[in-house]
Amino acid sequence: MAIYTLPELPYDYAALEPVINPQIIELHHDKHHAAYVKGANDTLEQLAEARDKEQWGALNGLEKNLAFHLSGHILHSIYWHNMNSPKDGGGGEPLAADGVGDLADAITESFGSFAGFKAQLTKAAATTQGSGWGVLAYEPVSGRLIVEQVYDHQGNVGQGSTPILVFDAWEHAFYLQYKNQKVDFIDAMWAVVNWQDVAKRYAAAKERAYNLLLVP
Repeated sequence: MAIYTLPELPYDYAALEPVINPQIIELHHDKHHAAYVKGANDTLEQLAEARDKEQWGALNGLEKNLAFHLSGHILHSIYWHNMNSPKDGGGGEPLAADGVGDLADAITESFGSFAGFKAQLTKAAATTQGSGWGVLAYEPVSGRLIVEQVYDHQGNVGQGSTPILVFDAWEHAFYLQYKNQKVDFIDAMWAVVNWQDVAKRYAAAKERAYNLLLVP
């Protein structure tokens, strides 16, 4: 029985036009994201079989494969909800008047200004080498927001950090529309950021956080 399932999109394929066209959304969700879900479920079965047969040498590679597919599933699940049509409130910047004041204050405290944060996340996403992500994450030890580059679906991230805003910089996220102009795609993404969703993720990350350096 499958453990992981492909979540439904929170909007139709055309909802994010003109920033992302319907063909990209359909292929990205129905094919690419679905492949990560299938990969995670298939790897779980392979891990169970290897353990049953005491094939201990195979476990390390299978666990790495599971991490790749599962991280892809998680990041994409966040990605879809991190976006919203401009006509439904997507884009702009988080403002206290919109009920996301805590997030706005945290961005200013952590990066000095919204403009400074925007420049940093844009650069992180646009300069990923090969396939990867630009990520805004909550880091629980300092209680601050940080920007991370995620290569493929893992790596170069804090062990306890929680992603709250993710920019997919893999070519399948933009190439059909933006060709090789990844920077143009990342710049356009700011017009569809769903700050209400990011704010909810920030609040949830803070609520779950504990000081990782303290010994109970």
